[in-house]
Amino acid sequence: MNLLTNTMTTLIATAAVSASHAATPKPQTTFQFVFGPGPAAPGYTRVAPSDKYAPERGFGFEPSAAITPADGPVQFSVRVPEGNYTVTVVLGDRFGPSETTIRAESRRLMVEKVQTAAGQMTTATFTVNVRTPVIATGGAVHLKKRELGPPLDLNWDDKLTLEFSGARARFDSIRVAPAKAPVQVFLLGDSTVTDQPDEPWSAWGQMLPRFFGSEVAVANYAESGESLRTTIGARRVEKVLSVLHSGDYVFIQFGHNDQKEKGEGVGAFTTYKAALKQAVEEIRQHGGIPVLVTSMNRRRFDATGKIVNTLGDYPEAVRQDAIEEKVPLVDLNAMSKILFDTLGPDGTLKAFVHYPAGTFPGQVTALRDDTHFNAYGAYELAKCVVEGIRANIPALAPLLRHDTPRFAPAQPDPVSTWSLPTSVMRQIAKPAGS
Repeated sequence: MNLLTNTMTTLIATAAVSASHAATPKPQTTFQFVFGPGPAAPGYTRVAPSDKYAPERGFGFEPSAAITPADGPVQFSVRVPEGNYTVTVVLGDRFGPSETTIRAESRRLMVEKVQTAAGQMTTATFTVNVRTPVIATGGAVHLKKRELGPPLDLNWDDKLTLEFSGARARFDSIRVAPAKAPVQVFLLGDSTVTDQPDEPWSAWGQMLPRFFGSEVAVANYAESGESLRTTIGARRVEKVLSVLHSGDYVFIQFGHNDQKEKGEGVGAFTTYKAALKQAVEEIRQHGGIPVLVTSMNRRRFDATGKIVNTLGDYPEAVRQDAIEEKVPLVDLNAMSKILFDTLGPDGTLKAFVHYPAGTFPGQVTALRDDTHFNAYGAYELAKCVVEGIRANIPALAPLLRHDTPRFAPAQPDPVSTWSLPTSVMRQIAKPAGS
């Protein structure tokens, strides 16, 4: 083969590769959907109630949820690449009043009970983190069985899912677009932090997005049953570091499961404290800002009606690390003691998962869980975290929503007047961890 032939062959091959790359379109990242009556405005895609989600369509209603808000919570999904997305939703009903709560992915609370009068339309804007298990540097996060996708966990799939609920939930249009350099707030922790995928369990991490404006993307990497050691082993920390930007925050709260680990030298002031310091160092090396959070108390009272510490030295080890490493601290352990002491043995039954048999569809036995929280308990703990942010993280505090009131753990919201619409229910199963 002569030089001319070689050159022509190379040119043809190069052209073929270029054509192949040109023929592969970039994935769509901006979407506009309209759901109300009448013709769709230019640039909007009309969605009918019968449009169920299918991969080939790339958007639609989740088949496991209700068809219309009148029948219960509705879930709508759109396929997007990994990243942060600013979502703008027009809420309201031209023919009657509405009240709408919006959750994202696995029940992250984004918008709480927005009310409109008949004919009134209002706009809600928030930012949602969407992720996959793939790590850019190679490999993937080792997910647990329940994290492997629908019908439960929706956090690790290739789509952004929104849930609309409320007595008269109404939404007219949805716009999804890549967020413009939001501050990312990553959460690492256990079942008391994670996005609990099913009612009646909730955790403070999935309530936290409601208190931030659209400039912040809360990325909850916590998972039930995890200790700091198993979180590192599952490559969750590595995944966070791979997508961490300079100036982002990483909140770390463990202890419940770490205290059950056995072995020579294992303990709060030894292995646990050292592992926390290592995590802090790695986050800083990647330009992030670590924040340490002490674990909240379990529901255990003494004879005088005061909370008993069941976490041993683990909260104190976190406090010591925060001082030694000059890391912001959210002392949720101390705040939760005040909160639970205030509610008392009977009042805390309304904050933890305690329900008689038959409270929920398919619930054949009573639920008595003194570690995990319902929506009310998780919401109150999230408010405690917000107060910790205000007190100890002055650069992050201005990004809280302006309608977020101050909160004192000794003055919790009255449970008799607090409510949140029930989310989609698929199973009754206690989270891992205790």
